Amino acid sequence: MSKSKRLLELMLTVNRKRKFTVKELAQEFGVSSRTILRDLQELGELGVPLYSEVGPHGGYQVLNERILPPIAFTEEEAVALFFACHALRHYSYIPFETEASSALGKFYHYMSGDVRDRIDQMKNRVDFVVPARQAESPFLSALLEAAVMQKTVRIKYKSQDTLSERNIQPIGIYASSGLWYCPAYCFLRGGVRLFRCDRIESMKEGDPGTKPLDLRSVHLDNWEDSFTDKSPNTRCRVQLSEEGVRVCEAELGRRGLLRVREDGTGWIDGDIPNSEIPYFSRLFIGLGSDAAVTEPPELVDCMRAKLKELLAKYDGQV
Repeated sequence: MSKSKRLLELMLTVNRKRKFTVKELAQEFGVSSRTILRDLQELGELGVPLYSEVGPHGGYQVLNERILPPIAFTEEEAVALFFACHALRHYSYIPFETEASSALGKFYHYMSGDVRDRIDQMKNRVDFVVPARQAESPFLSALLEAAVMQKTVRIKYKSQDTLSERNIQPIGIYASSGLWYCPAYCFLRGGVRLFRCDRIESMKEGDPGTKPLDLRSVHLDNWEDSFTDKSPNTRCRVQLSEEGVRVCEAELGRRGLLRVREDGTGWIDGDIPNSEIPYFSRLFIGLGSDAAVTEPPELVDCMRAKLKELLAKYDGQV
């Protein structure tokens, strides 16, 4: 077996094993212990995270951040994966920012010259643009880890006009229109709430007395249907133009409120929390004539009040 092939087989072997000794590997590969030691040193230089322990029960083990074995991609697959990762550069914050940048660099570096040339020619021909945002979301990785590991966290959260501390159990995170959101069970409110990640000012481990819920079956595709919200709701009905539909698809797409007709126009018909009436009033005022609100009267009254405040700012101006 050639050295290059042995190193590849050795990488696959150590990734598969939790713990091993030099003697075990030497016997498995039919080489001397000295050769295996040299090979392990080369793997370490290539980035395989090996850890050694001395003593009668010692040996080697691969740390948790294991190196994946080599994977062969077609040219089209390589280009698709590159641009899927490349598209994330428009987000100032992503859950694995450093790792994504490092992986993209490695991926590009080890491509053949003709594939790199093709990617260079395509970089200014295709893009995935998201609105530029100044909002900071430094806790994305921690929120994602808490969702996966079923852990509670304590956050300091700034809503429109209040700052509060609460224990939450994240369900996941997602990006929409350049902003990151985290649906989570809120122990303060006793139900699931949607949090904007840039409004989380601090985060730490949840209080010891707050027992995590079993949310393993709850995820981003079903969280809205998995809980009965006990907070007061009201029915909302809005007619939308094509432009109104386009805006609401970005703003409300995951809420399940939007319906679209064949001609591109649409409507909203569903329950909304009373606490979110100010948010919906700002949304529909911004749409102008592209939205016509018919219910609830509380939403219509809120919009009228906000419009009066806006008009008052320009009274007497020519």
